[in-house]
Amino acid sequence: MKKLLLELEKGTSRSDGQKIRVVIITTVMLTFISYWRASAIVLSDLASSAYYALGIAEQAVGPSAPWFILFVMLFAYGIRAVYIESSSMFVRGGVYRVVREALGETAAKFSVSALIFDYLITAPISAVSGGLYIAGLINSTFQYLGSQFTVSPQTTAMVIAIAIELYFWRKNLIGIEESSEKALRIFQITSILAVVLFVWSIVTISVRGFVLPPFTIHLSDDALGLLKQVDWLKTVGIVGVLVGMGHSILAVSGEETLAQVYREIKAPKLKNLQKTGMIIFVFAFMFTGMNSLVAAMVVPQEELLGQYNDNALSGLAMHMLGSRPVLLGLQAFVVVVGFLILAGAVNTAIIGANSVLNRVAEDGVLHAWFRRPHPKFGTSYRIINTLAILQLITIIASRGDVFLLGEAYAFGVVWSFIMKAYSMIVLRYKQTQHREWRVPMNMRIGGVEVPLGLGLIFLVLLLLGIVNLFTKPLATVGGISFTIILYIIFAFSERANRRHAALRNPEMERFNIVGQNQLTIDAIGSQNPNRKLVAVSAPSKLYHLWKCLKESDPETTDIIVVNAKMLAGKENITVDNSIAEEQEELFSEVIKQAEKAGKTVFPIVVPTNNANYAIAHTAAQLGIQEVYMGLSERYPPDYQLDNFALYWGMVQLDESKHITLRALDAKKELKAVL
Repeated sequence: MKKLLLELEKGTSRSDGQKIRVVIITTVMLTFISYWRASAIVLSDLASSAYYALGIAEQAVGPSAPWFILFVMLFAYGIRAVYIESSSMFVRGGVYRVVREALGETAAKFSVSALIFDYLITAPISAVSGGLYIAGLINSTFQYLGSQFTVSPQTTAMVIAIAIELYFWRKNLIGIEESSEKALRIFQITSILAVVLFVWSIVTISVRGFVLPPFTIHLSDDALGLLKQVDWLKTVGIVGVLVGMGHSILAVSGEETLAQVYREIKAPKLKNLQKTGMIIFVFAFMFTGMNSLVAAMVVPQEELLGQYNDNALSGLAMHMLGSRPVLLGLQAFVVVVGFLILAGAVNTAIIGANSVLNRVAEDGVLHAWFRRPHPKFGTSYRIINTLAILQLITIIASRGDVFLLGEAYAFGVVWSFIMKAYSMIVLRYKQTQHREWRVPMNMRIGGVEVPLGLGLIFLVLLLLGIVNLFTKPLATVGGISFTIILYIIFAFSERANRRHAALRNPEMERFNIVGQNQLTIDAIGSQNPNRKLVAVSAPSKLYHLWKCLKESDPETTDIIVVNAKMLAGKENITVDNSIAEEQEELFSEVIKQAEKAGKTVFPIVVPTNNANYAIAHTAAQLGIQEVYMGLSERYPPDYQLDNFALYWGMVQLDESKHITLRALDAKKELKAVL
């Protein structure tokens, strides 16, 4: 026994002579954010549409556009409910995962291709729109000063859009915690603007009076697209309503990002997701919906279609009650905030697309090369780099045409929603297990559940998708072409990746690993005063980990998950900075459990030739208060506790320091204070 303990104390050594005491596993997947940060990320896309949605809808349906935007904002809560239900089923519950489970891999590839098209347009339309607002403010300022100097709106917008893209590309390389901090600050500033505009608008219309926009629909030839040749359709009222909604649906983009950030939301996950959904609904309805209505009431129609077509909120600011210098200052505030939130939509697009492509890569469809973590930050930097390049190309190719980008944008938005809603209906019958939450309006007929709420949402979306195919021919051709091209790329990538996927489980995480010759709190990154240690050995035996996750408060307690890497030899064994495939599989499941609970864990591997001693020694060095172990299948529970107690007495000579040991599985638990 003495010789064995001496070998463990000496540690194992690398070929360079330095001792390896612990291998620390790092991954960006273990960073969790609050529901406020999650709301901020999604609203960076949703709320940004307030700056361009009215102008695009006005060109299509005329003065009645605000009513369509308001209705779409109300309908958005139904779409959001679909995403909440899917997230309660799958922590990584975006369109790709849900469609794959319901309809198979082929449909999943097509749906994710359309979704990526949406994300690739999100960044350019938002960044270019932000640049147009800046250009408009510059020209308004020079006009107020009496100067004839003007800047080219499109050229200025392109330059600014490129700068925005490069900035958030860098922030996403650093990680979601960093980028979500920026999104939260933008959300806070935008909230101030929302209050200012709402109060100022109420005062303005109270003093001047107001006339509500008409409900009459005037569809332009551009709005009808291919349907302008079918005269009898123009007399069918429902067609006009669907066309109006189709040109306003881009106001609710960003919903997919809700599913993508769900895995990053901290505990309690579902409750925090529901809070996120309510915050998004209230804010987007007031900021996008009500501001569109007030702008149509305050700004003359000819100016909305002309000078302020691409920057409706600037028009609203300049037509408020007040002197011109004051209104110019208000416009500057609108533009600065608009620039920030439209820039934030670029951030949202990168976060969402990165998450979606990571799910595709996990399934072996996208080559594993793309999932290699950044050596410093742990992010999937190769995917982020690829997205940034494609978005930059789109910005340059668009030449600042917001209407063109907006029409293309709606293609990906609508069809990803359609596939999601239909798949959730299929899953109601394909996977009948208990769900934590369901879309409301469900009834039973003869023992068969009929999801009325889901069915109604799907029907409306399907009708919008069909109408959009005919009313937006350019967007349809572009969207379908891109979807097919990306599908072909996925197919070839999957074939090239098949041999690699056969040798390695594609759903396993890719880790960064760091070898440390000192096992300390600082080395593993623990910061909270309380620490629990969970010993894990097999991915199918993690009940005790789930128990620990459920019972722990992440604000005060850190959870260290330890695997004892058993060594075959005795002394001077070479240990490199690597982990075996079975440990990758084990810690992939550990991370999935942590994501489901919404709590951070610190995974480490301890090289040893005695697992119980290594766990006790690690607990003593890190100042652990509680140890969780799975019940042994080889030894009786009492022997397991006595064995650990023996080693604990050897490594912790200070009898005043105690530790709680819990050995458990789903049926039984033993607890002892040592």
